Amino acid sequence: YFDLFVNSNWFEILKTMKTTAALLSLAASASAFAPSSQSTRASVAVQETKADLEAMAKKLNPIVGFYDPLNLAEAQFWGASNEATIGFLRHSEIKHGRIAMFAFVGYIVHANGLKFPWAMQMDGTPFPSETNPPALWDAVSESAKWQIFSLIAFLEFWSELSTPNHKHYMAGGKPGDFPDFISGADGIPHPVPFNYYDPFKLSKNMSAETKEKRLLSEINNGRLAMLGIFGFLCEQTIPGSVPVLSGIVKSYDGEVMAPFTTNYLGMPFNL
Repeated sequence: YFDLFVNSNWFEILKTMKTTAALLSLAASASAFAPSSQSTRASVAVQETKADLEAMAKKLNPIVGFYDPLNLAEAQFWGASNEATIGFLRHSEIKHGRIAMFAFVGYIVHANGLKFPWAMQMDGTPFPSETNPPALWDAVSESAKWQIFSLIAFLEFWSELSTPNHKHYMAGGKPGDFPDFISGADGIPHPVPFNYYDPFKLSKNMSAETKEKRLLSEINNGRLAMLGIFGFLCEQTIPGSVPVLSGIVKSYDGEVMAPFTTNYLGMPFNL
């Protein structure tokens, strides 16, 4: 499911920046998909083609233009149509770009020792004081990590919903759009004051031109963030691999791709 540049160490970021950076990042990124009215944002099917990708590529980067060495824009994943496959690829890039933006900002926050002043756990355990981001994640308890993954699993499940008011991104829905949190019999069984999608309605009256411009900015920033967070991690684990970061980021001899200290999947095989 993950594209070429996805950072699987992003779970660290969601722990200690779950309010501050989340509000800033989501308010900006979700605005690109803001509805022009309360009930029409998903009523229009969006089926993009390779020609649409080529046109968008020129807007994103006129110098590089359309770059698809693996010819993915003509693929048909899992027997689906080419348009559905393009919807999957577009959604994947947007989502992982957002994850990388969380990761990049969170890395800088942790590296500078910024943390919440209150206790991290009910037993009074404070947030770790470690300023090496991967090592900080290692210091988080297993139970806290499971809570983070439970939230991630719910958001992933919710993002895949396809309803009459929200089309799936592979069936004509908008790539990157996140379904509203609906209360009641057809949704969450309790009131939800804010939506993940434009929670403060900041883009309610935004013009179509502004939405398009911000969407393009989000994609470019996401791509840059994917390269940025991998640059940090590469220099930490392979000193000298990113010369510009030498002496700036701390080295790390752990496994940045392993979310848990215990190898739960490998235990049955004595790994």
